[in-house]
Amino acid sequence: MQFFYRTVILGFALTAALRAADEVEVPPWSIGTISTETGMLWQIGTGTPLSYRLVPTQIAWRSGAIVSHAFANGSRVVLRHRFGLIGTWVQQGPESFYAGLTASPSIEWWDKSGTWALYAGSGGGAGVIDSRGVRGGQGQDFTFNWFIRGGVERVVSRNYTVTAGILYQHMSNGGQTDPNPGIDALGFTLGVSRSY
Repeated sequence: MQFFYRTVILGFALTAALRAADEVEVPPWSIGTISTETGMLWQIGTGTPLSYRLVPTQIAWRSGAIVSHAFANGSRVVLRHRFGLIGTWVQQGPESFYAGLTASPSIEWWDKSGTWALYAGSGGGAGVIDSRGVRGGQGQDFTFNWFIRGGVERVVSRNYTVTAGILYQHMSNGGQTDPNPGIDALGFTLGVSRSY
């Protein structure tokens, strides 16, 4: 009977060792991710006389690297696709919510260890806001958006990264109403991503 127990224990140990050997570390830029980001944006500029404060939340998908270049020092720059769903609570302003879609490239510079990156991107999309007909507010429900984002991404475990960044976002109806008020907002974002 002792032989049986020893054989079973040895079998489990060998299986665990072989499984661990099969798990190859995959660079974070080579696979897709799903992320959630939120933050706070404050009105800047003169597109509207109103003082807006926005709380955007994004759920975004990033592809694996579509273009990549490794430098002699081991660091790497990559380009990835990024598509997002935006849900924004208008904390201060006549409207109460904005919902939209975005698309943009994500350009990332990863250090040689592959544990952190600087990222940037610019893109746009369209969405809806609950316009109220308030002077200086959005003139209609349908709006366009564009944004510029940048920040730092840090690998915290095999499948997870965290981000901290800045975001500039513009929302307007693209001249479809006269006057054409626009929201220009700047602030910070924090997020978490899971690779798959």
